[in-house]
Amino acid sequence: MSGRRQKRVGSLIKEVLSRILVEEFQNMFSGIITITQIEMSADLKTAYVYLSFFGQKKKEEILEMIEKKKGYLRKSIASKVKLKYNPKLIFSIDRTPEFEEKMEELMKVAKRNEK
Repeated sequence: MSGRRQKRVGSLIKEVLSRILVEEFQNMFSGIITITQIEMSADLKTAYVYLSFFGQKKKEEILEMIEKKKGYLRKSIASKVKLKYNPKLIFSIDRTPEFEEKMEELMKVAKRNEK
């Protein structure tokens, strides 16, 4: 369970990181990169960043490229958000949209079979 401070710091990091991704990474791809969620550790030293990709087939490759730029991203965050600790960034792909789409399809099939 996240505390108020964790949510506030996560929100700040999400805002700054979203802007950086749009300004500097969006041009490299034909799709859209979105930060769906950021979870902060209790000590605020780690930020778990969940990314969603729309219109992208090579999600793992894009994630790998973002991982390589992690140091640059941390420095950019540190210059814009004044925190005691500059959090370590851990990126992963948010599979929620894909899961929701599969569930919708299953519900449609179930409804068709019901009739």
